[in-house]
Amino acid sequence: MLNIDMRKIYNFYPIEPAPDAANLPTGGDIYYECADCQVVVNSVPFIKAACACGNLTGGGGNLTVKNPERVRVVRGKLK
Repeated sequence: MLNIDMRKIYNFYPIEPAPDAANLPTGGDIYYECADCQVVVNSVPFIKAACACGNLTGGGGNLTVKNPERVRVVRGKLK
């Protein structure tokens, strides 16, 4: 698993209004920021990805969110 700081590559902007935690959106430019460890993970990670605390884990196009209430949904734009 690569440990890449996505903030060095992308600018992130919160999606407004904030989506419901029970129905989180996905897409190539949609990212989730863990509120506990502040790590940003793509909503459809094709390489193995996880946040430091384990709230967000995934790979192969699927992401598992243990606690959706502790996730902020953001849109990423290349710098």
